[in-house]
This record gives sequence, structure tokens and C-alpha cells, in this order.
Amino acid sequence: MKLYDTGVYLLNGKEIVADNGEAESRIKAITGKEVSKESAAKGTMAYGILTNHNTSGNDDKLKIKFDAMASHDITYVGIVQTARASGLEKFPIPYVLTNCHNSLCAVGGTINEDDHLFGLSCAKKYGGIYVPAHQAVIHQYMREMMSGVGKMILGSDSHTRYGALGTMAMGEGGPELVKQLLNKTYDIDMPKVVAVYLTGKPAPYVGPQDIALAIIGAVFKNGYVKNKVMEFVGDGIANLSADYRNGIDVMTTETTCLSSVWITDDNVKAWYDVHGRSENFKYQSPADVAYYDGCIYIDLAEIKPMIAMPMHPSNVFTIDDLNANLDDILNEIEVNCNKQLDNNAVKVSLRDKVVNGRLTVEQGVIAGCAGGTYENICAARDIIKGHSIGAGEFALSVYPSSQPVFLNLVNNGAIGDIMLSGATVRSAFCGPCFGAGDVPANNCLSIRHSTRNFPNREGSKITNGQIATVALMDARSIAATAVNKGVLTAASEADFELSKPQYFFDKTVYENRCYFGYGKADPSAELRFGPNITDWPKMSALTDNLLLKVVSYITDPVTTTDELIPSGETSSFRSNPLKLAEFALSRKDPAYVGKAKEVQKAEKAMEEGKDPVEALAELKDVYSVLGTIDGFSKENTGIGSTIYAVKPGDGSAREQAASCQKVLGGWANIANEYATKRYRSNLINWGMVPFIIDETIPFENGDYIYVPDIRKAVAEGALQMKAYVIKNGKANEFEIKLGALTDDEKKIILDGCLINFYRS
Repeated sequence: MKLYDTGVYLLNGKEIVADNGEAESRIKAITGKEVSKESAAKGTMAYGILTNHNTSGNDDKLKIKFDAMASHDITYVGIVQTARASGLEKFPIPYVLTNCHNSLCAVGGTINEDDHLFGLSCAKKYGGIYVPAHQAVIHQYMREMMSGVGKMILGSDSHTRYGALGTMAMGEGGPELVKQLLNKTYDIDMPKVVAVYLTGKPAPYVGPQDIALAIIGAVFKNGYVKNKVMEFVGDGIANLSADYRNGIDVMTTETTCLSSVWITDDNVKAWYDVHGRSENFKYQSPADVAYYDGCIYIDLAEIKPMIAMPMHPSNVFTIDDLNANLDDILNEIEVNCNKQLDNNAVKVSLRDKVVNGRLTVEQGVIAGCAGGTYENICAARDIIKGHSIGAGEFALSVYPSSQPVFLNLVNNGAIGDIMLSGATVRSAFCGPCFGAGDVPANNCLSIRHSTRNFPNREGSKITNGQIATVALMDARSIAATAVNKGVLTAASEADFELSKPQYFFDKTVYENRCYFGYGKADPSAELRFGPNITDWPKMSALTDNLLLKVVSYITDPVTTTDELIPSGETSSFRSNPLKLAEFALSRKDPAYVGKAKEVQKAEKAMEEGKDPVEALAELKDVYSVLGTIDGFSKENTGIGSTIYAVKPGDGSAREQAASCQKVLGGWANIANEYATKRYRSNLINWGMVPFIIDETIPFENGDYIYVPDIRKAVAEGALQMKAYVIKNGKANEFEIKLGALTDDEKKIILDGCLINFYRS
């Protein structure tokens, strides 16, 4: 794999010309055409799709309207509630409400199904599409029923990726979907585009997860594709089926790219044909000359079975290298994991799983939008057929990604072969991806063909003294490990032939169970509210000045949204903002909620016209120091909490990572940088100021920070401003940055949140 350190020109979709001093003259010699970087940049597929969906009239400043949207049951209640509070009348574009994140009633009694019936009533009232629980995981349904070459789809899940089918899809926080529901736009600068040039043919024992992990390992830490579009090109694509490409594409989220798109060919045409949607296909490729801001060159034949060790998909090794250097690698992983957990109550232990010189695992899972596809499960069947997974600690679970996929696997005998091995087969469910299904035992290692392996993502609870870990692998190597009864085994060691049974799609499954209401909004229909579904609490507008107490100080290199608001059983409270907020940072910083609430008491006192010192006595000394600063007035100074993190926001698109902070009185985040655009957007949409600091951090946990004239700074689009840390009875000045904001983003922060913005 090669990462170009310059931009590149791509000629006729085949020849790469590095952007050096001679590039344009060389291109003229080959093509006979005068080219410029600016004109050639318009030759990418991404540029064409984005400009076709842009309503601004300015190709540098995009205002995008999407063709369709999708949400699952961890997000759609909050989205609809926000949109209702902002004036929603009907869904203006097809909006799919799926229920693949249902929590299997882990806690909370009826509230899980209450949310589902609320979703169905929303689909009836506003004209939506409703996919009941266990019918399909969100992204498989969108692939099967909603994708289209050249289309754009927005989803409230970070793995909204259908680029392999020619569709540019983006995962964002719920407020961005709210904007679309209110006929507003998704506003971004024209993103940079990076070519992913595939050549060669992968070995039969190499699956899409292996290729995806190899890419993630090469680009995540260096930010090579951060907030850029990954555009897949090259002659090697012809050697990959559409299903295989989907498996690579869905994992592009873990690179922190903005979106992805692939060339389309007869393999993709066959996909649309078999799904009865031929009208959604067209051939798509870059222009004869296209310019890219970077290039990842991959020879597929060189990819080996891979493993992403805990606790991030970028923590990548070949399985061969891991097995050859077990003690050294496992020791390194243990040290890094325990440093990241920073918790004396639990310790990750991996070297104790080495038996007779081989690493053993206790669990295997093939699931979700990444692992549960038809071809992945067929390949796993080909490896496991006729074998036993054994009666020991190792267990294997398989989750087909949709009922149509499940039906096809039943009809071709794959399900029977898998079950005969001792593995269990479940329905379409995202649980193993976020800790609501197949939670391993304490101190166990699970290998999964799913999307993420963040801390506690598998469902363990540090606060209860539990820790388990996940390593990501391809279904093929998971099956090979199952045959070896839990001894970690690369698929290259297995003796098998791929049967490649033909796929048949039967949408009767959906026709008999799903509600198709787009274009059929019924304003008279009543919404069905369960007892846990509550409205958003009132949120105040940004004050002239801000006084912020640092209530959490996180020094990890990257902080995931799962650490900011844990997944798993917390999802049962997704429809109740105040109850959900009780779980904020619970596994990373259990003291956070209590500290934030203490600060919030002072703000509430101010809103009620009372003296905030009565609610929070320590403010007396803080105000005494602030009184030495010209222009300070406590009457126009809001009080809130903030967190500091080095690089927060990697991972899930769930806006709850921001909204939970806001309902607890959070007014800002301070970071060296934000891991993803979507997390920064979530902060803004919930009225939180996304501060950036790039110098030596002048404050500590528990310190107060005063930001004068913050409202003026936001309104005027100031990129940098002064702030003060109150420490040792003094106000010490430092510089803090804001970053560029659109006009709408400024107004949203000033109004206090997106709901207030649309009400005003």
C-alpha cells in the first residue's frame, strides 16, 4: 500500500500522474489537452454528485439537499421530537425509520417497544417508511431499497455508507437530519477528494474486512483522509462483487473520511437488477482527467488476513504477524489499553489467553452492516461446514443483515450448515456492534466482523468491575478460528473452496411487514407517546459572556462518542433526554454528571433571578477575581460547564454525545482538534461553543474559565479571542480559538440550540 505525498491526476480512470512540476506537461503529451488542477478537480465523481445536489449556486460553499434519509431507533425519536418542536409538518423526502438498534428490553420494561410504536405513528402522520425490529439493519435496508447511482443519502448513524453502489452517503448527528426535514440544507465547504486506487485480485481467504482494516491502519492516525471523500477507482474493482465492495465501503467511516463513492460497472448493475431496481443504475466513473488531493494505491493481491486489536479499528496487524510476535504485541496492547482505560479497578489481560503458543478467544460474532452480508456468511459457511465449534468456552453467533438475506441463506442451506456446527443464528440486529447483544464474559476476548471495537463497546461495564475486549476480523478468519475451536486462526490456514451461491432477493418480506408511507402523510393521525418519551428541556440563548467550569479533563489521544455517552443498555433511555444524560461519561469519568449538575444549579438560579452564589458557594471567590477585569458583570455572564479533551468525537454520529452535555448545563467543549466534522456539528446544533486550543493547556480540571464578549465573537465570526483561567486568586489570560462558522451556525449558537433557532 502506498500513500502519495502529493495530489495526483488520474487519466482515463487508469493511469496515475503525481502532481509534481511536470505533471501538466506530461498530461498534455499523453492526452493532447491543456489541463489545470482546478478544472481537473471537477472531474471527480464526488464533485459531480455534490454539485448536482447543491442549491447555493456556489460550488465552494455547498448547501446540499439529500434524496433520502435514514435513522434507527436509537436516534429517530429525538430527531422527530426536535423537528416537531421546530415546526415539522411532513417528511419532504423519503425518510426510513428502522429498528435495528432495539435493546431487546435489556432495561426499562415497555419503553423500547413504546419507541417503536412512536416511530410507526410518525411514519403514518408525516409520511415515512417504517421497518420493524429484526427486519433489517439500517444500512442493509438502505442498500437494498433506497440506494441509487448518483444519489445522496443522509443517515443519523456514522456508518451511512453506500458508495460501492454509486451513492454518496453521509452519517451525521440528528440535528442535520432535522434541517432536511424542515427543508433546510446541509452546509459544507467543497471537500477534498482522495483517490483509492485498487489493482489486483484478493486471495480467496481475504475478505472485505481485511482490506478495510488495512486501509484504516494506514490512514487513521495520520489523518490522510479526515473529512475528505474517498473515491474508489482502479482496475482491481472489477475483481470485487458488489457485496464485497459494500463490506469495504461501510468501514470507510473508521478512517474519519466525510463520505465515499465508487465507480460503477456491470457487477453493480447486476446488484440493482437482482433487487428489482434497475432504473437506479447508471455507469459512473471519473472524467478522462480528474485531479485528487491524495491517492492510496492498493494491490489487493498483497492484502493478508488482518486483525484490529482492542480498542480501535486502526490498531491493525496481520494475523500472521500477531501470531509470530504474540508476547510482544499482546504486552504492548495490554499497556496501551490499560493506559486508555485509566482505571485501577479493571485491567485488560490478554497474555493469559496464550495456550501452547497460540492466542485463544472465547467468542466469535459475524454481524451487522459489515459482517452480516450474504457473501460473508456464505464464505463463513464454506469454511465451517462439516466441522464443530466444540463444547468449550468458544461460541459463535451469526446475524444476517436482513430478512431477505436470511431467507436466501435458509433456502440455499447455509443456515443449516452453520447451525449444525454448533453456531447460533440470530435475526437482523445491530446489538453486537454497540453492546446490546452477545456481551462477552468478564476478561474475555471476542473476535467480530462488525464495525467497531472501542472500549466497552461490547457491553462490559467498568463501573461494575467488568472488562472485556473485542478484536475485529473478517468473517472468513472468524470461521477458521471457530473450526479451530477458538484458537486464533487466519483463513489462509483453512482448507476450503468458496461455493459462491447465487443471490436471490425477494422483497415480499418487506412488502408483508414494512409500512411504506412516503407521500401519504396523514396530519390527522395521532402520535403514540410512551411514558418515557419526553420533550427537550428549555435551553437558553448564549449570554454576552461565559463563565465555564472544567468538569472533565481527558488526555487520551482520541475520545470516542461511546466514551462521551455509552451505548448498550443506555439506549433504552434514548427518548428521555434527562434520564439519558445521567449516563454521560459514566464509563470514562463517573464524577462528570454530578459535577456538571452542581454548576447547572448556579445557572438555573440566575435564570430565576437569584444569586448564583447561593447555589454554588465557590463562585464567591471566582466573582471576586473576575471583578478585577474591565467590563465584567455577573448579570450578563452565563454559567456553564465544559469538558476538555485532546481529540473528542471519533466514532458514532449519535448527537447524544453533545445533547447530554447540553441538558446538564454544558456550554462548550475545548479541544486541540475535533476528531470528526459530525461531532463538532453536533456541538454547534445543540448550542455549544466548539473551542479549540493549540497551546500549552493553561487550566486543570476544576478550574473556571471566563470568556468575555463571547456572544459578540460568535456573531462576528472571530477566529480567536482572549479568555481567562481563574487560578490561585488570579485571572490569567490566554488565547482560545473558535474555528470557522457558517452564518446559520453562528445563529444556532447565539440562539442556544437548533430548536431555538427555528422557533425564532
